[in-house]
Amino acid sequence: MMDFITAPLITFIVFASIYGLFELFVRRRERMAIIEKLGDKFEPSMIEGKLNFGMFGGRRFSFSALKIACLMIGIGLGFLIGFVICSNCIPGYVMGDTNYRAGDVISIIYGACLFVFGGIGLLVAFLTELKYFKKKE
Repeated sequence: MMDFITAPLITFIVFASIYGLFELFVRRRERMAIIEKLGDKFEPSMIEGKLNFGMFGGRRFSFSALKIACLMIGIGLGFLIGFVICSNCIPGYVMGDTNYRAGDVISIIYGACLFVFGGIGLLVAFLTELKYFKKKE
């Protein structure tokens, strides 16, 4: 069914893994060079109070749950709106009497609704996050 996507997908996975492997070694070499340069001139007073250890340093608030929730709500609304559009506009959709051409239209409607409402969900999450940080300041 999805034979047209397997070749590009496998090619992407192979090239992404090769790129990731090279990037890993290059970053390691860069870090080692930085450590060697700092080794001669390093004094502990240079970094005093400048290190932030992520979740241990300060209280950070993560919006990942909000983003995922808004995305899922958007996808659900996309399915629902796509079904309503298909059942009202395509004759015989509910009874299963659709032909191949109608199947193409149905897949386009569902895909468009999923992307539109998923994007709206992420936009709502972004605006909520922005509002929270403005209120916090």
